[in-house]
Amino acid sequence: MPLHRHAPGRSPRPGGLRRVVHRLLTLVAAVAVGAGALAAPAYAEPSVDEIEAAIDKQWSQLEPTIEQYNKVRAQLKTNRKKSAEIQKKITPLALESEIAMNRVGDLASRYYITGPSQEIGALLVNADPSALGEQLTLLDRLAAAERKQLEGVLAVRKKYDDQKAALDTLIANQVKQEQELAAKKKQIDAEIKRLEKSLPKTTVKTEKCPTINGVVSEAARIAIRTACEQIGDPYVWGADGPNSFDCSGLTQYAYKAAGIYLTHHTGNQWNEGKAIARADARPGDLVFFRSDLSHVGLYIGNDKMVHAPRTGKDVTVASINNMPVAGFRRPG
Repeated sequence: MPLHRHAPGRSPRPGGLRRVVHRLLTLVAAVAVGAGALAAPAYAEPSVDEIEAAIDKQWSQLEPTIEQYNKVRAQLKTNRKKSAEIQKKITPLALESEIAMNRVGDLASRYYITGPSQEIGALLVNADPSALGEQLTLLDRLAAAERKQLEGVLAVRKKYDDQKAALDTLIANQVKQEQELAAKKKQIDAEIKRLEKSLPKTTVKTEKCPTINGVVSEAARIAIRTACEQIGDPYVWGADGPNSFDCSGLTQYAYKAAGIYLTHHTGNQWNEGKAIARADARPGDLVFFRSDLSHVGLYIGNDKMVHAPRTGKDVTVASINNMPVAGFRRPG
């Protein structure tokens, strides 16, 4: 009787086993690669907040330049006014000098009988007041009263000529500085505009002024009301109203409505007010930012202010804690 053995299962051939293992390894590798790809962060476009932060950082470098420009422009305005006032004083002095010279001529004619002296002739020929000032020794032959009068006229005339010359030099230097600052501002502003082009168009909510209590004076009340009325007006560098503002232009405009004149420059406004501790700050005070005092807003209480932030943004209400506070000043 034949022996029947239970037929065992067929074992895979060695080559087939290798192929199975290879497929398994390939699958594991593919899964591992896929998992790695999922774990690797994909490149993302900058968010609106990130772009705004980049613009704010660039703006913090630009704003001191704008305020320096405002300072030079304010000085320029003051010195041009001084120059015009001095010129008004020089005009009658020139006439007085001419009258005095006529008197010298009259005196010389009285000497005509005996023949004009060499000194008198020199005075008549040389009518330049500044040159006459260098030849006052020639006046010794004139009557004491005439000499005293002419000496006084020439001295005053020289005083004002010197003052006007100094002012003219100062104005020329400031005009040059103003042009240099404008060129620097244009260079930085180009970078701001480049960043703004990448900012998606969104509707920006402009915060309005809340009910304000604890105002220190009627002037402060008027200034706050005036500043709040400008909310929504655009920021324009160098502007002081009525339809656009930069930061110090807005505070100047607000307090001008209250009868208090502030210079259109943050540094000057810092010195034009009374120092106030932060704990004692009240609505209507000016709040300044950064160590260089390059930004200012009108404080309205509860850590809020009305201010003109930067180009691309409108006058609005904002927290004073978004920038490093340098201090408070109370105008008036």
